[in-house]
Amino acid sequence: VAFTCLHTFFARAMCLHSLEIDLQDSVTRDAATLESVPDLVKAMYVNIESFPCVRLLNLSGEIGCSNPGHGLVIAPIVRFKNSDDQLAQPSAVLLPLDQMPAFFLRVSNDPELYHKVAGVLVESNGDKLLELSPDRKFPQEDFAPYSNVSHDWNPSGSGIMWNRYDFPVFLLSEESTQTLRKIADKNEKSSNGYQANVAEFDLVMQTTKAETNGSESCLKEQSCLPLGGQSVWASLPPMSNASAEHQKPIIMVVASQDSASFFRDRSLGADSPISGLIALLTAVDALSHLHDLGKLKKQLVFAAFDGEAWGYLGSRKFLQELDEGDDSVNGINSSMIEQNTSTSGVVLEDFDSQFSNRFYHSHLDSPANINSSSIAAAAALVARSLYILATGDMTVDLMTLNTIKVNVTLVEELIGCLLTCDPGLSCGIAKSFISPSNACPSHYVGVFQDSPSSTQFPSYADDTSRFIWNFLADRTSTLASNVSSCTVKCNNESEVCVGGEVEGGGRCVVSTTRYVPAYSTRLKFEDNAWHVLPANSSDPMGAADPVWTESYWNTISLRVYAVQSTTSDRLILLAGLAVTAASYLGVVVGRAYISKITKRD
Repeated sequence: VAFTCLHTFFARAMCLHSLEIDLQDSVTRDAATLESVPDLVKAMYVNIESFPCVRLLNLSGEIGCSNPGHGLVIAPIVRFKNSDDQLAQPSAVLLPLDQMPAFFLRVSNDPELYHKVAGVLVESNGDKLLELSPDRKFPQEDFAPYSNVSHDWNPSGSGIMWNRYDFPVFLLSEESTQTLRKIADKNEKSSNGYQANVAEFDLVMQTTKAETNGSESCLKEQSCLPLGGQSVWASLPPMSNASAEHQKPIIMVVASQDSASFFRDRSLGADSPISGLIALLTAVDALSHLHDLGKLKKQLVFAAFDGEAWGYLGSRKFLQELDEGDDSVNGINSSMIEQNTSTSGVVLEDFDSQFSNRFYHSHLDSPANINSSSIAAAAALVARSLYILATGDMTVDLMTLNTIKVNVTLVEELIGCLLTCDPGLSCGIAKSFISPSNACPSHYVGVFQDSPSSTQFPSYADDTSRFIWNFLADRTSTLASNVSSCTVKCNNESEVCVGGEVEGGGRCVVSTTRYVPAYSTRLKFEDNAWHVLPANSSDPMGAADPVWTESYWNTISLRVYAVQSTTSDRLILLAGLAVTAASYLGVVVGRAYISKITKRD
């Protein structure tokens, strides 16, 4: 190999990179098996399974992570044992998860260290952690209904997810964590400086390239998209005529369907808020088995709001659509939901003065953080309370009340569907409704890509929203007079198509189930572009709206490989030049000798 590298000077990089093969058993292979360029590339580089922190913007600036410039970031991998370690040169830091809050707080206050951090690789193992929350101690304080925001609702909060980092940050999978530890240890043990193993980060954000450092400028230059998604609401029973004013008072039951974390695609939010969403869906299922719900004095409406983790996008947009009488809330009149402080309401939580969830808005808020029995108990409480409230001044039918039972098996199935990769959204109940784009669920709100005009048939509704829509449409429905199959929509305006995505098509049922767009109330889509509207002085929540957006990007990747030191590169260069010069001299001398022999003959 050394001989080949020396005499194939211009291909030396490939030869050097191939030295990295012996670092990992998973990529060890015989050179004789390399039959194509792709095989060679696979041998040279190790692609690392990981989850990025990305760049988000608001009207005031930026948060999150990005490469500092327009190109790749390449740096040697250095393992930090604790957050007080020092860096001798720009490096890719392999960081233990328990050191993450302290490290990022230190980086934000230490300019010298900040400029030596080329990138951060966060280890995944957090089984022994007792708490980790990158959110603030008072989440979304700008929307608090009171002026004193000094209370620590989230005592575990470090606030590190709200800072801007001009270097790439990735969360490693468990397997990748082991791989990177071996590589970092090899770098540490290497004393001759001949070879180093480096990480190559591709986390170039379009807003960095376009130099747009706020939501208004990036939307204007079209280097970003607004955060948003699709909320869902449904009535039980269906409203007889969704276009006519309905006289019954409404009882609304709402839950959030999105979460947040430091790492974009690791936003499970098991305890906050998906446990509440599962309780809502289970309560709907329990009530759906009752007969004569139409005889109750009050109308039940269930809503799952998207974008709540980013300025209450879903609930605020729902109220705006209600005020404007848009089609997405057709069937609900704003007068039914009194907009005054005397409107009664109940918040069902598992804490009093502080969050009990020590992993709030962290990727560690996983199924291990919740209890299915508690969710089932909450669902039973909600379902029975709703029945009592909906009877109004009627006498409560105790026999009917006692028949309201929650399906504990459904709770466990929904946990598997919405909070795990196995089965994930490939679970039986989800596959009966939708064709998921990804089995592993993530409850990050995403970006709003659809035109707001196509509300009821959104082409970009994510897997979670589509599942919730189909589940609610199914559980709150009555059978259509003429059962018919469908793929998108039904002929009768009072009917919707449930399970239209699955093979063989869906079925038309009578249901009042609607999508409602969830994005900032200060945004308007006009002339195929998003525009920021001035703040409305009569809407204090709108004035506090940061207008969150997410940067475009081309590709995101992380890989590692081996390189030689600069000294070695120079030696090879000199050796290559020497071989080239010697070869040229040999050719000249050879020609002269042959010419001389020829003349003698």
